[in-house]
Amino acid sequence: MADVGTSLIDRTLANLRSAWRDISVSARLRSGNGVRPDLPADDRERLRKQMAECLEARGGEVSARARAADLGRVYLSLSTAGKRRFLTTLAEDFAVDRAALDAAIKGLEGAKGETARLAAERHLREVLVPPRVRLLTQFNDLPEGVKFLVDLRGNLLQETQKSAALADLDDDLKDLLTSWFDIGFLDLKRITWSSQAVLLEKLIRYEAVHEIQSWADLKNRLDSDRRCYAYFHPRMPEEPLIFIEVALVSGIADNVQALLDESHPAEDARQADSAIFYSISNTQAGLGGISFGGFLIKRVVEDLRNQLPKLKHFATLSPIPGFRSWLMAAIAANGLPLLLPAEDAAIAAAVSLDKAEPNLKAILASAWADQPALAEALRKPMLRLCARYLVSERQGDRLLDPVARFHLRNGARVERINWLGDRSPKGFKQAAGMMVNYLYRLGEMDSNHEAFTGEGKVAMSSDVRALLKV
Repeated sequence: MADVGTSLIDRTLANLRSAWRDISVSARLRSGNGVRPDLPADDRERLRKQMAECLEARGGEVSARARAADLGRVYLSLSTAGKRRFLTTLAEDFAVDRAALDAAIKGLEGAKGETARLAAERHLREVLVPPRVRLLTQFNDLPEGVKFLVDLRGNLLQETQKSAALADLDDDLKDLLTSWFDIGFLDLKRITWSSQAVLLEKLIRYEAVHEIQSWADLKNRLDSDRRCYAYFHPRMPEEPLIFIEVALVSGIADNVQALLDESHPAEDARQADSAIFYSISNTQAGLGGISFGGFLIKRVVEDLRNQLPKLKHFATLSPIPGFRSWLMAAIAANGLPLLLPAEDAAIAAAVSLDKAEPNLKAILASAWADQPALAEALRKPMLRLCARYLVSERQGDRLLDPVARFHLRNGARVERINWLGDRSPKGFKQAAGMMVNYLYRLGEMDSNHEAFTGEGKVAMSSDVRALLKV
């Protein structure tokens, strides 16, 4: 359903350009939108002058809003190369004034007495705020201005490796957005089939874990035995920042196809004993590094407990996105044997080979799941290797799997690895068809979090621990 996302972006940009054009016209401001899309050198000089005029604050609040709107329209009109030059100009030409900084430091060093020192410290703090931060802050007062800055940072994140100045600009913008998107400012809302159509379209576009195949699929995910919650910012009321999809079932689910089966009748949510978080999607690339997920899960757990007192288990049914790539790399490295002798013999017998391990990469690239004997031979070693990957494999002190890091950091434990829990092409490509349940036990979340973040200790069930004992 990619056409939904494309039409949504087009409509949003058209509305934004129209609103900002009206602001410019109302202030009788001549538009600076005549720059060429790639922002060549002479146009870049005009842009630099336009940015400086935004910082001069001449003509009062109305004129300041109009100049910021006109500058934003310039940015939206640029090509990818032009946007990179726009950001580079902002980063390099409107950074901290180093001469002023050196003078402020000397002033602080030479300050005599408490009053003079406090004044010097205040002046130093002011000098340390780059002009570009004041410029970016002006967009906060425009319609969709906060969303504009979030999207601008999404573009900036693709460029930060190209220069230290762009990385420094990203630090400034991230700090600004972090303060604006503090969890205390966000609203938690439930999304239902009765929600506005534009919001439902955005769920389809933003779903990042299990693609929504159709409107019928979406309706099923919002049925009476399902819940969907999202965080919103007051300045972006129609833009979910992150959303979570929940299934209310009996028992801890182990298969995502069964969970999303549209033909399965809805269960009575009031009788469910388990809330299964099967998809968590961040929606705004420009808010990367600003975390809401842990707060979202805790708020949703509280809400569900209050509504449905029979719920006993709060667990995920999660993908394992890095497992297969790790396994292929381990096979290619040809280091210590991955398979135990009995496992190697069982797999080799199922495919009529003398020895299975050298051919494991080719075996996993075949339609092995449709061959019962081979699938059964692979089951035990693959579960064991997956447990090793989730719990033990690290780069430095950091667990390799990003989903594992997220849930363990938020206080969950690795509860169960599910064999063939996702038989979709994506599921086989990521994790040889396996999924994992992370269990949130309310009385253990804080201690699990502290053990993981402080000592790197992974909380796990006895079943997962048994897989590691070989």
